[in-house]
Amino acid sequence: MNTDKIYAESIAKEYAPKNNYKVVALKKLDAKAKRPANIFAFTFGIISCLIAGTGMCLSMQVIGNGTLFVALGIVIGILGFVGCGINYPVYKKLLEKGKAKYAYEIVELARKISEQ
Repeated sequence: MNTDKIYAESIAKEYAPKNNYKVVALKKLDAKAKRPANIFAFTFGIISCLIAGTGMCLSMQVIGNGTLFVALGIVIGILGFVGCGINYPVYKKLLEKGKAKYAYEIVELARKISEQ
């Protein structure tokens, strides 16, 4: 088996002109269906991690001093961790909703591509 030949063919496919616009349209529809869920998941996950980190800093007295800040930090940290925990189930729900919204168009386009 000539791995150099396989590697050269895979690179050539990347640079070859794409004549099949239906496949490109299918990829764009797939990305369009997944985009809202991905944006939400990344944004909510980053915000939740920052909240959890702020809570940990408060509870370890890196920020603030006194027992009030420790208690506040524990509460804020727990809220951040809960946000991190619910991020994936919410992402899955949004992904299902996005896929359901574009399912008919994607299936029809895939059917047209497979018939060629």
